[in-house]
Amino acid sequence: MIFDYHKFMENNNKISKQQYAYKVIKSRILDGRYPPGYRIVIDQLARELQTSAIPVREAIRNLEADGLIHFKPYSGAVVTPFNEKEYLETLSVLAVLEGHATAISAQHFPRHKITDLIAINNRMKESLDEFDFLMFGNCNREFHSLTYQYCDNHFLVENIKSTWNRLDRVRKMGAATKPSRAKKSIEEHEKIIEMLYNLHSFSEIEAYVRTHKLNTVQSFLEEKKNQEELRNYP
Repeated sequence: MIFDYHKFMENNNKISKQQYAYKVIKSRILDGRYPPGYRIVIDQLARELQTSAIPVREAIRNLEADGLIHFKPYSGAVVTPFNEKEYLETLSVLAVLEGHATAISAQHFPRHKITDLIAINNRMKESLDEFDFLMFGNCNREFHSLTYQYCDNHFLVENIKSTWNRLDRVRKMGAATKPSRAKKSIEEHEKIIEMLYNLHSFSEIEAYVRTHKLNTVQSFLEEKKNQEELRNYP
């Protein structure tokens, strides 16, 4: 996703240069253009964004608070390294939370919202065809947010949002968006839509959504195993 500064500012008149710099840097981290360990050169980025170094420094401080950037001696601001253990643990917890919240939400889910879920899933198909994995991830999050939107356990929902934010900090972009897994995820979304539409039981929905998320964990582990086998192949 390439940002056009002038177009962006026209559409967001109230956004500050610091907020814009924050959005640009965060987007590049999450879509993988700034990989783990990547050094952020403040002056170079400021020239690219047509601003002074001050808004960029402020944006980097905010991204440091988010956990996406940290300061390394003699290197300055660098993208936080990927923490595999934390990533898998966070995704596993999210599977349990979203499974339960979706099952609660299903009891109150408006039938007219089914078309919204279908539309989001179709956008995921389009983004996959275009290899736009950042858009795919955004749509995936939007899809699940809608499935548990009608959960009346507000503490549970707040914990899901907090866990998603934690996942943003530790995730390895591309880990959850391998084309094979992404295609399967879309198919599983279709099943979730069907279960919501046909009013499946609480336990069926909870189990399926939990397994859907854990399938991403399993996909990651299988990919890691395959890579290790290739490295060790004589």
